[in-house]
Formats: sequence, C-alpha cells, structure tokens
Amino acid sequence: MVTIEKVGVIGAGQMGNGIAHVCAVAGFGVLLEDVNQEALDRALETISYNMTRQVHRGLLTDDQKNAALKRITPVSDLERFKEVDLVIEAATEKEEVKRSIFARLCPMLRPEALISSNTSSISITRLAASTDRPEQFIGLHFMNPVPVMKLVELIRGIATGEETFKSVRDFTHKLGKTTANAEDFPAFMVNRILMPMINEAVYTLYEGVGNVEAIDTAMRLGANHPMGPLQLADFIGLDTCLSVMQVLYEGLADSKYRPCPLLVKYVEAGWLGQKTQRGFYDYRGDVPVPTR
Repeated sequence: MVTIEKVGVIGAGQMGNGIAHVCAVAGFGVLLEDVNQEALDRALETISYNMTRQVHRGLLTDDQKNAALKRITPVSDLERFKEVDLVIEAATEKEEVKRSIFARLCPMLRPEALISSNTSSISITRLAASTDRPEQFIGLHFMNPVPVMKLVELIRGIATGEETFKSVRDFTHKLGKTTANAEDFPAFMVNRILMPMINEAVYTLYEGVGNVEAIDTAMRLGANHPMGPLQLADFIGLDTCLSVMQVLYEGLADSKYRPCPLLVKYVEAGWLGQKTQRGFYDYRGDVPVPTR
C-alpha cells in the first residue's frame, strides 16, 4: 500500500478548494493547482473564510486553522506534482478536459503515485485508460460542500488495483469521511438517484404542474427535504446537473433519463444557479426570487 502524505488537487473551484481544505485540516500537505491565478486567490480566501467559520463553531482552534493554511501551497502548473503521493482531479465535469489534464499530469508523477478523479458521473474505467497507470486510478467523489458533507463515494474502474483501493480508502477515513463503495456505472449511486429527482422537478415546472416556489415548498414540507430540488439544483450548478443527466441518458439508453428541455434552456442562457446569480432563482437582490 502507498503511504499518502502529500496530496495534489487539480482545480481550485468549489470542489477543489473544499478538498484542499479537508486534506490540510487532516494534516496532509497540499498542492492546489489551477491555471487561473484569480481562481487560486479566490480559493485561498474561501478556505480561510470557511476555516474561520469552523473556529467560531468550535470545530477548530486558531492554531489548527493557521497550521492547516500553511500546509496548502498554490501552484499554477503541474511540475510540482512530482512531490505528491496522491492526485485528486477536481476540474470541470467534461471528459475531454479531464483526459487532457491526465495527459499533461502523468509524465510529472513518480511511478508509485496514485491518481483519483472527483468526477460525479464519468466512467472511471475510461478515465483510467487515458493514463499510464490504470491500476493506480480510482474514483473519489466528494459531496458538496466538502468540509460539511461526510460521504465520499469510492469507485473502482475495471483495472483499479486492490492496494490502490485500500490506500485511498484509508486516506479518506483519515479525513473524517465515511466511504460508500460504488460500481463503475454512469453517475454511480448518489447522482443516479438524486439527479433524476431534480430532473423530474424541472419537468414538473416545465409542464406547469407547479411554480418554483410551490415545487420547492412541497418537497421541503411534504418530504422533509432540507431544501427544495430546484434550490438544490441552483446550489449544485445547472450545468453540472445537465452534464450528469446527459451521462445517464447516453450511458444507460433509457428515456427516463432524458434531460428536461427547460434545464437545457437555462444552461444555454447561462443561468447556471448561484454561481452566475441566476437559475431557478434570481440571487441578485437581498432575497432570492423565483424566475418562474
């Protein structure tokens, strides 16, 4: 088994900065890479802000926060990744982007280094086959927001070795996370169940069964969900929801996974949810306002 002490995280967006955060708090050295310097700067600000919130809630001390922040090193290229034991790719949910990253990454790594992808839906077997070490490749799907959510899905590709699985599982437990093992089917477990529910909520809106507020209220109070499915879609990102539904539809060839045309239209408009200030709700004012 590989001893994991230093981790490289690719992508400083919402998932990447959350993963870097929990790794640093757990005592691992972290290289956080992004080609966009502004994204790196925002990520470090977000991590510091979220750790401060944990201090105020009594989950960390000031000393623990300061020590964790010192463990994170921002980098703008992959050359430093020759130092890492495990890479966690957390780039955008597009297979061609991930394959391109792995093509640049593999020559930089030590032979024994492990690679994982935080993909929420793409085949681990296919991604692994694009690298020089499919036996040392695994899916490591964190939930959002990473510092809060306890679950991590572990997904083995057809070639993933037992030692790789055990090393990454033990590493994930050291982060204080609970693991659930999923087979390499489209969207794995959580999103195979969650995204069709969100897609059906969009169909309910599209067909005029209810408006945004009514649908979310119905599911919050009628099913005891902490937030409605359309609000949750905005939080996840409508582009991510659409991407997962497309993977399910193409991978399983079942019409029940057809993305709702209204979801497609919102993404085409650039209304992707909270990150663009508009989705099923408009976030540009003091209070979110339904857009339909």
